[in-house]
Amino acid sequence: MRVLRWLHLDGVLLAALLLLGGVGLVILYSAGGEHFTVVSRQAIRLGLAFVGMLALAQVPPQKLRRLTPWLYLGGLLLLALVLGMAVVGKGAQRWLDLGIVRFQPSEIMKLAVPMAVAWFFSRRPLPPRGRDLLMAGLIVALPAAMIARQPDLGTALLVAMAGFFVIFLSGVRYRVLFALFGLALAALPVLWHFMHGYQRDRVLTFLKPESDPLGAGYHIIQSMIAVGSGGLYGKGWLNGSQAQLDFLPERSTDFIFSVFGEEFGLLGAGLLLALYVFIVLRGLSIAVYAQDTYSRLLAGSISLTFAVYVFVNVGMVVGLLPVVGVPLPLVSYGGTSMVTLLAAFGMLMSIHSHRTLVAH
Repeated sequence: MRVLRWLHLDGVLLAALLLLGGVGLVILYSAGGEHFTVVSRQAIRLGLAFVGMLALAQVPPQKLRRLTPWLYLGGLLLLALVLGMAVVGKGAQRWLDLGIVRFQPSEIMKLAVPMAVAWFFSRRPLPPRGRDLLMAGLIVALPAAMIARQPDLGTALLVAMAGFFVIFLSGVRYRVLFALFGLALAALPVLWHFMHGYQRDRVLTFLKPESDPLGAGYHIIQSMIAVGSGGLYGKGWLNGSQAQLDFLPERSTDFIFSVFGEEFGLLGAGLLLALYVFIVLRGLSIAVYAQDTYSRLLAGSISLTFAVYVFVNVGMVVGLLPVVGVPLPLVSYGGTSMVTLLAAFGMLMSIHSHRTLVAH
C-alpha cells in the first residue's frame, strides 16, 4: 500500500484495470487467430499506456487545471491542421503524420473537452447561469463540429457526450436538461441532411439489417449470431465457430465482444460487464470525494464517458445501436484509444491520491 500511495495510484482501480487488460489479451489471442504476435503487440501497447497513466497520476489536479486551457487550444489547432495536412484513411481525414509519430488529434479532445468545461465551471458559481451554459456549450460544440467535419461522427458524439456530462454534473436544472434534449431531437433532421451516405446506410442497416444480409447488414447479423450461439456458458475458449471460421468481421477490434460472448456465453459476458460497472462506480466514488469543483466534475465525466464507450460498443454488437466504430475499452485491439483511456484513468488516480495526501 505504501508503494501505491507513493506512486499516487488507487490500488482498487489499478487492480480492476489490470484484470480487464488481462482478459482482453486472453480473448484477443482467440479473436486474432491464435497468433502470439497480435497479443504481444497489444501487450506492449498496454504496457506503454499504463506507463502513461502512471506519469499522469503524478501530476496534481491543480497543475492539470492550469494546463487545461493550453491543452484545449492546442487540440483545436491540431484539429484545424487535420483538414489541410491529414492523412486520408478509409475516405476520412483523421490522422496527422509528423514523420516520427502518426496520431488522431480527435483523441486529445476526448480529454481536453471535459477538462476545459470543468475548468470553466470551476471559476464560476454553480449551478451555472444561462450565459455560462452557452459558453460551455460553445466549448463543447466547436471541437465536436470540427471532428464531425473530418468526417468522424462517432468520435464527435463521444467528445460532445464527455462535455455534456460535465454540464450535467454541474447542477444544471432539470428543465434546462429537458430543453437541451428537445433541441437535440429537433436537430436530428438537420443532422440527417448533413450526414454522409455511408453514415445514413449505417443507421438504416441498424433499423433493418436483414434488408442487406450480404452487404451493409452482414456485420450486425454475424455478430448477433455469434453472441446468441454462445448460450449460457459459451462454447469454450478458442472454440467459437463464428470467429474461428472467419464469419465474423473485425473480430479483434470493434466486434471482439461477439467473440467473448460466443466463447464464454451469457455468464462470462455478464461477469465482464460487471467488471466494467465496478470500474465506473469506483471512478464515480473518486468524483464524490474530490476536494474541488474541477476535480469533481472531471472525475465524474471520465467515469460516465467510460460507461458510454462500453454501452455503445456492446449495443452496437448486439444490434441495439448503429455500427459507429467504437472499440471495447481495454479489450479491443488497438493503441490510440487505449492510451487515451488510461491517460484519463491517470487523472482519476491523481485526483484520488492527492486528495488522500491532503487528508492525512
